[in-house]
Amino acid sequence: MTTAPSNRPPSSGPASPVLALTLDLIRRRSVTPEDAGCQAAIAGRLARIGFRIEHLRYGEVDNLWAVHGEGGPTLAFLGHTDVVPSGPENAWRSPPFEPAIVDGRLYGRGAADMKGSVAAMVVALEDFVAAHPRHPGRLALLLTSDEEGPTNLDGVRRVAEHFRATGERIDWCVVGEPSSKARLGDLIRVGRRGSLSGTLLVRGVQGHVAYPELAKNPIHAFAPALAELAAERWDEGNADFPPTSFQVSNLNAGTGATNVIPGTLGALFNFRFSTASRAEDLRARTEAILDRHGLDYRLDWNLSGEPFLSPAGGRLRETVAAACRELAGVEPEQSTGGGTSDGRFIAPLGAEVVELGPVNATIHKVDECVAVDDLERLPALYRAITGRMLGVE
Repeated sequence: MTTAPSNRPPSSGPASPVLALTLDLIRRRSVTPEDAGCQAAIAGRLARIGFRIEHLRYGEVDNLWAVHGEGGPTLAFLGHTDVVPSGPENAWRSPPFEPAIVDGRLYGRGAADMKGSVAAMVVALEDFVAAHPRHPGRLALLLTSDEEGPTNLDGVRRVAEHFRATGERIDWCVVGEPSSKARLGDLIRVGRRGSLSGTLLVRGVQGHVAYPELAKNPIHAFAPALAELAAERWDEGNADFPPTSFQVSNLNAGTGATNVIPGTLGALFNFRFSTASRAEDLRARTEAILDRHGLDYRLDWNLSGEPFLSPAGGRLRETVAAACRELAGVEPEQSTGGGTSDGRFIAPLGAEVVELGPVNATIHKVDECVAVDDLERLPALYRAITGRMLGVE
């Protein structure tokens, strides 16, 4: 028998602080770049306990920077209030922006990615400041509504530029991305690969297929170059990262007619690269291959993030791993896999960055969900990390 959806927690008592805040955030339809009032609600809570609030709005994007304390090192929590579109709402077991608890799992868009983590961060900060109002160092929360978008131009990327200009510092950064695989804390991200994309246009000469001598087929011209690009060994990786990968995500040519040689070919491709390679070298090697095949082309590049790594033995990395062992009862895998995160913009500021969040099995899917038990244990993990990093437990 299927349990009827409910907006109430599984127990008969009131919702826990983290569950109550997560429910409120999910109800806000904050599809990128909309924030739908999430950051204002959080800012109000933190301002009441002494956080200094700075709203940084760029274009259509809302960013929130909240700081508590003075001097000393800065520990920042990083998250995003935007979510991806829900897809067909009638495909969900319950409406995606009306959170429902079924069999111990909280369903709703953003439950795992990452409104649950944001709520857990806020509750952890509230608990810590209540216990240690005059704590050493600084404690901060950075939120954006532009993490899930295609460009991320006005989110944490832009905030990081602002921080460089104003001299703002972050020493350690915990990102709430859903890192776990099967149970809370079983995997933490200690780095990420860089992402370099290319938009390629190969020019030919359009003509009739019966008269190829009067045309130049860009598909035929590009094929040998593509084969070489696909076969190229860009690097061997290293102890922390796998070898750099090259993948074509789109090829497009032709008019739709079978008797016309196309005049142009378009291709989209991406490098996911490690610290064993540099973006400028990947660009130069790619262009050298295209030039060697005599192509007439235009190539536009987009570097969306450099690779970063928090090295073994780093204080934050060790602290997060220890918290997972002691509070979650699991030895975390320490990984640099997956896609990218906003941590790529914070690491170049000189911060040690580690990602810890709930299980990621349903992120971006229909019926995205998080285990209520995991959600309610997450603030304690963030709280323990905070105390250990600032030297107050």
